[in-house]
Amino acid sequence: MSFFGLGKLAGIGKPKQAFSPSAAALKNQPPLFLRKNCALAHLVKGSFKGVVQQPKYADLNEWLSINTFEFFNLVNMFYGVVTDFCTINECPTMSAGPGTEYTWTDTQRKTIKLAAPQYIDYVLSQIQTTLDDERMFPTKAGSEFPKDIRATLCVIYRHLFRVLAHIYWSHYVELLNLKIEGHVNSVFAHFISFAKEFDLLDRKDMAPMADLILFYEQQGIIVS
Repeated sequence: MSFFGLGKLAGIGKPKQAFSPSAAALKNQPPLFLRKNCALAHLVKGSFKGVVQQPKYADLNEWLSINTFEFFNLVNMFYGVVTDFCTINECPTMSAGPGTEYTWTDTQRKTIKLAAPQYIDYVLSQIQTTLDDERMFPTKAGSEFPKDIRATLCVIYRHLFRVLAHIYWSHYVELLNLKIEGHVNSVFAHFISFAKEFDLLDRKDMAPMADLILFYEQQGIIVS
């Protein structure tokens, strides 16, 4: 069950006075999402520790799967909100801040540089195919999860993280203009809390958002 009140996003639009920082204002400044007033915008108050912990009588793989489906739907939806701004011209590379650029590996194991919208389309399509695969995520009673399900989940979480990181680094102004930074911050904190709880992301994978994660840990929002 989602508690982010996201049904309201269906009719969301730009405010009359859009936030548009000048290049001079942003020079030598931390990214907008690290500004305290922005980072502390949340729909959910307090720690996510109790939210992400496995319920006493829940099967671990079932718990992991349910949450993975939920995170995929949320990330997919939020990217859909900013997709008009994420174009080949505006985002010619799949980046997540200075020095971080992601590449795609095709079926021939060749590394390819893609524009962000192309990369994200590939990633989300691949995840959707995986989640729909009955062999990986069985829905029939009595069916068992494959032994390598954790490896599959780690790939999914790594890719979802990259989409979120790109949204933060490249489209946070749009989130502010749409007044949904609180929604995204809450989803991000929930996502990282869950990934940490079940060891689904490596520290190096989270590096592009390390400062925000540390801030949330200091605030007691993310508790390892």
